[in-house]
Amino acid sequence: MLHYIPPAKPLDNYNSSSDTSESRESLVISTNNPATSHSTNRTVFWIGTRPESPIGAPTTSLHQFILNPLKWIVPNPPKKTKKHQESHQCVTVEEVEDEDDTSFLTQFISSGKLREAPTVDQAAEAVKDLLVLMRGESYANGHGYKDPKIDLFTRHRLEGMRAMLKFYTDQRSKTCGHWSASSLMAAVSLNRGSYCARVLRGLVRQYIRNRELLPLNPFGNWNESLLVDEALCMDINLYLQEIGNDITAQKLVQFLNRPEIMEKHGISRRISVWTARRYLKALGFRFTKPPKGQFADVHERDDVVHYRDKKYLPRWQELLERVQKWNSENQAENGPLCGRRVILWFHDESIFYAHDRRRNNWYHKDGPCKPYKKGDGHSLMVADFVSADFGWLRSPDGRSARRLFLPGKNRDGYFTAEDVQEQAANAIDLVQELWPDYDHIFIYDNAPTHLKRPETTPSALKMTKGPSENFFVEIPELNNNGKPIPGKKVKAQMGPGTLPDGTPQSFYYSDTHSDPKLCGKFKGMEQILKEQILKERGIPTEGKLAQCKNFKCAPPALDCCCRRILYNQPDFTEGKPILQSFCAQRGVEVVFLPKFHCELNPIEQCWGYSKRLYRFYPESSNQAVLEKNTLECLDAVPLDSIRRFFNRSAKFADAYAKGLNGRQAAWAARKYKGHRVLPEGILNELEKNSIT
Repeated sequence: MLHYIPPAKPLDNYNSSSDTSESRESLVISTNNPATSHSTNRTVFWIGTRPESPIGAPTTSLHQFILNPLKWIVPNPPKKTKKHQESHQCVTVEEVEDEDDTSFLTQFISSGKLREAPTVDQAAEAVKDLLVLMRGESYANGHGYKDPKIDLFTRHRLEGMRAMLKFYTDQRSKTCGHWSASSLMAAVSLNRGSYCARVLRGLVRQYIRNRELLPLNPFGNWNESLLVDEALCMDINLYLQEIGNDITAQKLVQFLNRPEIMEKHGISRRISVWTARRYLKALGFRFTKPPKGQFADVHERDDVVHYRDKKYLPRWQELLERVQKWNSENQAENGPLCGRRVILWFHDESIFYAHDRRRNNWYHKDGPCKPYKKGDGHSLMVADFVSADFGWLRSPDGRSARRLFLPGKNRDGYFTAEDVQEQAANAIDLVQELWPDYDHIFIYDNAPTHLKRPETTPSALKMTKGPSENFFVEIPELNNNGKPIPGKKVKAQMGPGTLPDGTPQSFYYSDTHSDPKLCGKFKGMEQILKEQILKERGIPTEGKLAQCKNFKCAPPALDCCCRRILYNQPDFTEGKPILQSFCAQRGVEVVFLPKFHCELNPIEQCWGYSKRLYRFYPESSNQAVLEKNTLECLDAVPLDSIRRFFNRSAKFADAYAKGLNGRQAAWAARKYKGHRVLPEGILNELEKNSIT
């Protein structure tokens, strides 16, 4: 169906002498849907032979008009009426294929009335709306206007449209009421010519009909990237996944220049390395160092997740009910605690290096080149405790449990389990003296020095399958004062295990054994398993190897070899570390963090805060300067920041308690900054954002 969009004034009053060059209007294709009896209008076909017609418009021949349309989105035409109805001046053509049915329309086209100029009143309303658009929205207080955020290209065209409308509507203008002359005057004001005048007339007509149709900035639309092809993007991503971490722009060039790829996706010419770099950036890749974060490969390992979910988090939730909480403004939250107040002390060690400095800075392009000092320089290890309630562990008179250590073979050696135990003893003395009304909990990470068990604790790692007279453990030799003698060890029998009924089980034959050949010897794993009556538990022991190759048993096997069976027995797995037993005797509980979960330890962020400050200090290789700067930076960490770090760690713990994995917890922590707990609907948000 073809509809004629009429001019605003009646055709009977049309004066062709007023503006004959702009005397034609437009047609609209109306597609009728028989099922719904509704018509949908989508395309305007501009008709004209004069230069004012847009480039690509057909001639006045109706058949050429039907075959060669110029598409344009416009509002719906007037409601269909009978032919020649004056109220709408709408012409309806039922069958465009029939010359007789279109004779009336042909007369309209040939008469020049199809592109009649808008009325002055229409133009006056349009110029008012255009001024409001260009000026922007008014501020609420009435002082000035907000920036309409119109780019220079669009504003330049809007200025031309405004000038044309003013020339056309202003009574003081010599071109008032003259459409083409007004457009030419506006073009002259823009230092342009007749072509600009034609463009302005088209833009103004478009704006008068629909205020939503504004000039578009064509910047960036001249060329189209190959990446708009989703199939090509998928092939590129698959290729980049295949080459893993060896991605380069040159490899992408070689891939896209393959004949089969060019033929498959219709690529006509080869791309350059610079184009490949832009493609990689558009696909989300960056040429940079790999970011540091969680140990993704072991963070979600089965044994790590089991300890986190079954042991650490349940104890954390119990302690959290008795811990003073702090909001995002670092103010204590009111409310009674469930029992005696608990103070959580997090422990960790960190190393500061003398040459660790910020290298990125503003340097003059002609500045001199300065060689960097080789290596990291002297190192200083710091071991300390921190809490959200009191900050670093120290007394008002300056006493502290902080340990400064010079690690290295020819320096102070290495921080051993004995050093950890000694520091814990000093910390217990301080907290029980300064805050005796609270329960104190020490939280350590899963470092081997923290988890060290007594030398005689049952361990299946080096046991032999059969009897042995050489299987013993080495323990430090003690002097007369009960102190270990450095570098001296003696052999001793491994401590007893525990049978299923709770009675002790010796791993060595007695000296009075009936077989003289076995007296005092190690029993061997096979005999130990037989004594534990594993047959009654459904675990056979006959014919088992001592261990699988390199003790790398295929999961989830628990009874594949003798060593694996013993390794999973309760008396071999539940032995308490020395540190935990020692602190328990002093009335302080020790909790160990899950492995590879540094995000649960807020002291890690305290180290990061202090090291950021440390890197701004002048570089020095002096050991005394290193220690001085380190202590100043540690003392500069504010208590408010420490409490925010605690809230962040608590947020990660809450995420894991809600069933999130490491990647999901990291996403939620970034989204809900300042929160201590996550909302209940976090799982729905993760699913909505496709975070797995």
